[in-house]
Amino acid sequence: MRFKGKVAAFFVADLGAVVRKHFCFLKYLPRVRPFYAVKCNSSLGVLKVLAELGLGFSCANKAEMELVQHIGVPASKIICANPCKQIAQIKYAAQHGVRLLSFDNDVELAKVVKSHPSAKMVLCIATQDSHSLSHLSLRFGASLKSCRHLLENAKKSHVEVVGVSFHIGSGCPDPQAYAQSIADARLVFQMGAELGHTMNILDLGGGFPGLEGAKVRFEEIASVINSALDLYFPEGCGVDILAELGRYYVTSAFTVAVNIVAKKEVLLDQPSREEETSSAPKTIVYHLDEGVYGIFNSVLFDNTCPTPTLQKKPAADQPLYSSSLWGPAVGGSNRVAEGLWLPQLHVGDWLVFDNMGAYTMDTKSLLGGTQAYRITYAMSRLAWEALRGQLLPAEDQDAEDVCKPLSCGWEITDTLCVGPVFTPASIM
Repeated sequence: MRFKGKVAAFFVADLGAVVRKHFCFLKYLPRVRPFYAVKCNSSLGVLKVLAELGLGFSCANKAEMELVQHIGVPASKIICANPCKQIAQIKYAAQHGVRLLSFDNDVELAKVVKSHPSAKMVLCIATQDSHSLSHLSLRFGASLKSCRHLLENAKKSHVEVVGVSFHIGSGCPDPQAYAQSIADARLVFQMGAELGHTMNILDLGGGFPGLEGAKVRFEEIASVINSALDLYFPEGCGVDILAELGRYYVTSAFTVAVNIVAKKEVLLDQPSREEETSSAPKTIVYHLDEGVYGIFNSVLFDNTCPTPTLQKKPAADQPLYSSSLWGPAVGGSNRVAEGLWLPQLHVGDWLVFDNMGAYTMDTKSLLGGTQAYRITYAMSRLAWEALRGQLLPAEDQDAEDVCKPLSCGWEITDTLCVGPVFTPASIM
């Protein structure tokens, strides 16, 4: 792709993978109502499909609330889950009917009392996330010791506290962390009941894996959660159970193609003039049009090492060279990947990276009517029919004219292994 003369990275998104993840979630956590964490990937195709599937939306700021309401999501399906909100965000929620907000301290409570007194508050509690990749409890979540005080202050301020939330950080290797947090939430429910709060929402937060090869499989986490819910919040107890999922839905659904914009061969040793031949050991440095301050930010935040797929499969006898990938900016911190063995590549070649759906998009660009990256949405007919089966009455499901072919429009399509695809017109 070229935007205004610039070669630009672009995405192909398999919305069918998003649909499959949703049905998998319903299968393994049938009592839990999913909310999508918009900050994870705010692309319109994803938001519209998930809205059609009936999900709620977890928004961290005004921009995200505005975005999901723009596509027709009602305020009743939005939770403003950021426990650290600007006053302008709270006022926006009040003006647009978003009543479910989270808090974890007195200062946040006071802001809501002043700017949104009719809000229904969810108390965010700290978790044991020391083994997670993201230690959210360092910044968010009230300790159990402080919960009674916060509930008392809310009562004095005539603010309704209707539930409890927590968030196990991403990449947690111990699913028992969910069981412990559910047990802690039960204690806070009891505190709230003693103080006169009617609490009927348990928000399990996120942290669910988005990859099949994760250390802990989603099914294992679901099993632990179901057992804990049966023990502490049994069916029929009147509590609505939510979860805020981001990576789970979108990580594996997105593939990105990135262009090589520069390269440099570096000799590993300083050879003599006689040794300066093509056989001297060398490493090749490739600069991409995207780096760790953009699409590849997971290198900084999740300690990942992205591994590319080549646009063209190399011949079996083609030599491989020690290689590293860098972003466009000069600086030692913009290294995307190192220790790779790749054939000789050239400026203008494309590298393809899978599992690039989480935290690679920017909400702000969408609000202005533009999108930072070109995204082509694909969906298999099987996934589309499953989506229709969720939305349409049984007698309407044999219609033949509800799908239209989706053309990627790029020669690289075959390389990306996108088969015949279809898309509902409402998504495009």
